[in-house]
Amino acid sequence: MRIGVFEVESWEREGLERLSESHDVRLTREPLRGRNAEEFSDIEVAVPFIYSQLDAPVLEKLPQLKLVSTRSTGINHIDADVCAARKITICNVPNYGENTVAEHVFALLLTISHKVHDAIDRTRKGDFSFEGLRGFDLAGKTIGVIGTGSIGEHVIRIALGFGMRVVAFDTRQRDDLARELGFEYKSLNDLLGKSDVITLHVPGSPKTQHMIGHEQFNQMKRGTVLINTARGSVVDTRAMMQALADGRLLAAGLDVLPEEPTVREEAELLHSMFQKEHDLEMLLADHVLLRQRNVYITPHTAFCTKEAVQRIIDVTVHNIGAFQRGDPQNVVVASS
Repeated sequence: MRIGVFEVESWEREGLERLSESHDVRLTREPLRGRNAEEFSDIEVAVPFIYSQLDAPVLEKLPQLKLVSTRSTGINHIDADVCAARKITICNVPNYGENTVAEHVFALLLTISHKVHDAIDRTRKGDFSFEGLRGFDLAGKTIGVIGTGSIGEHVIRIALGFGMRVVAFDTRQRDDLARELGFEYKSLNDLLGKSDVITLHVPGSPKTQHMIGHEQFNQMKRGTVLINTARGSVVDTRAMMQALADGRLLAAGLDVLPEEPTVREEAELLHSMFQKEHDLEMLLADHVLLRQRNVYITPHTAFCTKEAVQRIIDVTVHNIGAFQRGDPQNVVVASS
């Protein structure tokens, strides 16, 4: 099959080149977007990561496409309705970084609670004073976990190991897990009002768009810490900036931003079409967040460990092979 693999980092290349043993493969660091889709008009398989945009106009330029094998769990960068109508199968990598992302949650949280970034930065400058570096214990604090799927479960297990009290919210409660681990499900409003730390583990979708906005921030305790390793769209950035400014939020640890793909491509701000396609006010808000002293942002690297990346590559190669054999695996949208 003719395969286009997009957003390929140097450390992924060797693993993905295995596909060349059986297929005609083109690997590129570029995401698949409208501006370059015609260059790949002959591919039968697209292998994107999360910054490609397989929307209707892009898919129209890929007339021979049979399979989208995304190297991610979420598929909000793919127009599933168009794929279903054209009988294009979508496969994903459902489980690769549950513990990995959960560990990153606590990397961000400990950075905040122990002021790790500031302490390291100050010490590198030869300043060994304690002033301004007093943090807070996690033990005894209440963490609110919004979304108790695989990642949320790992977060809960780690939080309990720190001696934290756990409350959770999910539209589909896992009562057996709650009994096993000893945490409580609450309504979203109750969780927001009781939690010292809130961490988000829900997919990006129209239903979760701005799930945390002005109303939700106003229900939080003053001095709450917010951690988001899910999707940037889940949080209203403007509302978060207001909550940070008025002290409702003590700090935020973010691995995702709503205009994240375009923050990476600032040069496109000069392009008139770019200005029409993106929310520039939101983009500028993201830039302000990057410079806030009480906001700690990582570049969507929560998943990025050697073990998790290897799992992504292995499952992706397996998905393509299984599809070719007529036995597709990890199917999100079926071709028939």
